Amino acid sequence: MRALIISADLFEDSELEMPYKYLRELGIDIDIASFKKGTIIGKHGFNAEVTITLDEVDPKQYDILILPGGKAPAMIRKEPKALEISRYFLEENKLVAAICHGPQILISAGLLKGRVATGYKSIAKELKDAGAIYKDMEVVVDKNLITSRQPSDLNTFMEAIKQYLHKVHSRKNVIKRNNE
Repeated sequence: MRALIISADLFEDSELEMPYKYLRELGIDIDIASFKKGTIIGKHGFNAEVTITLDEVDPKQYDILILPGGKAPAMIRKEPKALEISRYFLEENKLVAAICHGPQILISAGLLKGRVATGYKSIAKELKDAGAIYKDMEVVVDKNLITSRQPSDLNTFMEAIKQYLHKVHSRKNVIKRNNE
């Protein structure tokens, strides 16, 4: 299983760091994608090493897409390749987990019409205007889309990701046993 995190400078530190560490603990390979390789720096000084540029990303190689918040999504949402990657994940029913301002990328990709979602309070109107059914909750799970509001919701966000991955893994094992 492989995960892709898309971010840029001024991301919300904990919203990249916590999912990265958690998924690594599960043994999941992770790439961090951005505009260029090198180091991206969070709002509070956390450094993350970019392993692949957005242009190099082949979304078929990944199972999970993580979109941290902070100020980075405001830049990323203008990048056509990031929107194309996001569309691929949702259309192929792969997990997309976006927190805080992360859903702005999905808004720009035109992916939230009719979807139930949350995000940081300052983007609530934008979510609604994009056709999302907005819920002011710690975490909202709508099929393969998991959204969350802010850093204080990270534990609930990570638990929802864990439950989703467990459910998918269990379903794959059932299918595998039935085909034996």
